[in-house]
Amino acid sequence: MNNTTLIAIGELLVEFVSHQKGCELSMLGAYSGPYPSGAPAIFVDQAARCGANAMMIGSLGNDGFGRILKRRLIDDGVRTSAIQTADNLTTGVAFVSYNDDGSRNFIFHLSDTAADAVNFDPLYLPEGDLILHVSGSSLGNARLRRQIMLAVDAVLARGGRISCDPNARLELMKNSEARESLLELISKSSILLPSSADLEFLYPDFTEKEALDQMLGGPAEFVVLKRGSDGVTVLTENETFDLPPYDVSEVDPTGAGDCFCGTFVAQIIGGAPIKTAAELANAAGALSVTRRGPMEGNSGLDEIQQFIDSHGLLNPRSIRGNP
Repeated sequence: MNNTTLIAIGELLVEFVSHQKGCELSMLGAYSGPYPSGAPAIFVDQAARCGANAMMIGSLGNDGFGRILKRRLIDDGVRTSAIQTADNLTTGVAFVSYNDDGSRNFIFHLSDTAADAVNFDPLYLPEGDLILHVSGSSLGNARLRRQIMLAVDAVLARGGRISCDPNARLELMKNSEARESLLELISKSSILLPSSADLEFLYPDFTEKEALDQMLGGPAEFVVLKRGSDGVTVLTENETFDLPPYDVSEVDPTGAGDCFCGTFVAQIIGGAPIKTAAELANAAGALSVTRRGPMEGNSGLDEIQQFIDSHGLLNPRSIRGNP
């Protein structure tokens, strides 16, 4: 029996999504929400739905937003004993709108909310093997950054591993300390899940190959490059392969990368071959964008398999984990 616990740490928030493109959040318009969100929360929710023994470390306000988010995580199988309640603070909130070219505009309300009131304690870490997942966007907040790096050191001291999605959102990473912490985190990670935009942000003077070689130069067992509508590239010390994109009608791309990462890491923990893990993650990410709301596109393995079967791309016998 696999006794690995997959832990995510970082911001917990709800999101309101504009139904009007190109408004840049500066125009009166219709929004829907509150949708459960936060990059680490989307990740860990998806991982739990794909069979991982998953837990979340974070903080919520004692309010309706916090309750809807915690209930979603519990319902999807995430362990929430390390989610703290900040009674004197409100749950974090984000607003997002979309442009015609697919780019997004965000306004985050994280600082001085429950979202950055996390206090890491090594006692939160369960027995057994550990993998800690960090989304780089969480490092933009100074208080979160300190707690996350404490968690990284504690997990590594236990002999655990680090999974990192650089997720370098410019709205959240406006200072050099955030970038330096992210580079330090990358240098300690066993699983790296960057996007093409992350490479441009982190290694502006490098070619793509040079940037990927840099990432593989550390302890990373896998580097999985998310190319969005151009598919996926997977690199290990011994092999490189590409997966094509799925042709889907995009409704909301927010959370697709986190959904991809949660699926991939859950399958690696479950013992799936790397190509199978990547194929399942590729499908999960594509499925994610077809629904409005950052966590509404999360899915279990049965639904991912049905999606794959409709495209005829994967043998169902390669599935690992629980629906």
